Amino acid sequence: MPIKNRFAELLPEITAWRQDFHRHPELMYEVHRTAGIVAEKLKDFGCDEVVPGIGRTGVVGVIHGKSTASGKVIGLRADMDALPIPEASGVDYASTIPGVSHACGHDGHTAMLLGAAKYLAETRNFDGTVVLLFQPAEEGGAGGKAMVDDGVMERWNIQEVYGMHNMPGIKAGTFAIRPGALLASADSLEIRVTGKGGHAAAPHQAIDTALVAAQIIVSAQSVVSRNVDPLKSVVLSICTIETDSQARNVIPHTVKMTGTVRCLDEAMRDVAEESLRRIVTSTAEAFGATAELIYDRGYPVTVNHPAQTEFAADIAAEITSAVNRDTPPVMPAEDFAYMLEARPGAYMFLGNGDTPMCHHPAYRFDDEIMPLGCSWFALLAERRMPAR
Repeated sequence: MPIKNRFAELLPEITAWRQDFHRHPELMYEVHRTAGIVAEKLKDFGCDEVVPGIGRTGVVGVIHGKSTASGKVIGLRADMDALPIPEASGVDYASTIPGVSHACGHDGHTAMLLGAAKYLAETRNFDGTVVLLFQPAEEGGAGGKAMVDDGVMERWNIQEVYGMHNMPGIKAGTFAIRPGALLASADSLEIRVTGKGGHAAAPHQAIDTALVAAQIIVSAQSVVSRNVDPLKSVVLSICTIETDSQARNVIPHTVKMTGTVRCLDEAMRDVAEESLRRIVTSTAEAFGATAELIYDRGYPVTVNHPAQTEFAADIAAEITSAVNRDTPPVMPAEDFAYMLEARPGAYMFLGNGDTPMCHHPAYRFDDEIMPLGCSWFALLAERRMPAR
């Protein structure tokens, strides 16, 4: 294909961008260097408008087609931030920032969208407007929501929005998508148990918070096995336990636990929270203790819109025959969900091959998949807003 061939020609340049971002990872909203480079390149490409500071440190680029008579506007999104994870990938362009790395491939997402932007600004072979959304703080900071709250959809009249994420475990270069729920919601929980501290040799004079915490952990698993519809997917994990005493012969006065709840159905978030709250309170009372549940609703379920999902898959099929239109949903979360709540659209996986999973210190992004990702972004614009 001509588009794919063009991106093959651009691959050394796009790879250089990606590896530069990789050497200089930035966290959350502190993506000043990355955002600055993105904005400068968009200007160099000849974008009609480049606006930094959307969603705090996000960047928006606008490219008009040869005509805009159709009135159509689509948004294409990439995330820019890294993770607080020491790198152990072994690549010669590894992170230069101690304890921080691009262990989720957002450097690749940014580079692919930049590659598509360069091509679209060169050719403008579409009738409408492309809005490029480079967002900060996907990794827990809800940068996508920040851009939506800043009015990015209304300001540029975005009608549909599309995004992509590399996916280890899927054959490199394979596109994978599904209509409906693709990624889970992510809620955080904190449980604080208060009893009566005392000497471990005299438990009858204390109210043992460690015992209460253990009972809550075990009973909490009944939320998934007994309160949730068996055909719905929910994960409830208690991941940390902290007592107010580190002594081995002291019954702690307080225990704090933290964890996460993941759901693929928004209604199940209510079921999980209500059930867990009942278990926490009742279990503590049964032992003469008290307990408080602090439940924080995080990213919503990432839900692909059916028509846009079919279109996104059709575009992928123009690039390669390796397209899975019914990939299983997964339980990690993604703040592109907020953009899909604001506008119709779809989120696509692009296989990264047999590499360590995202968020692993040894994760490696495969640069060879980038022409496919660039082609997908560019073709979305050209096919959704065909030139007349």
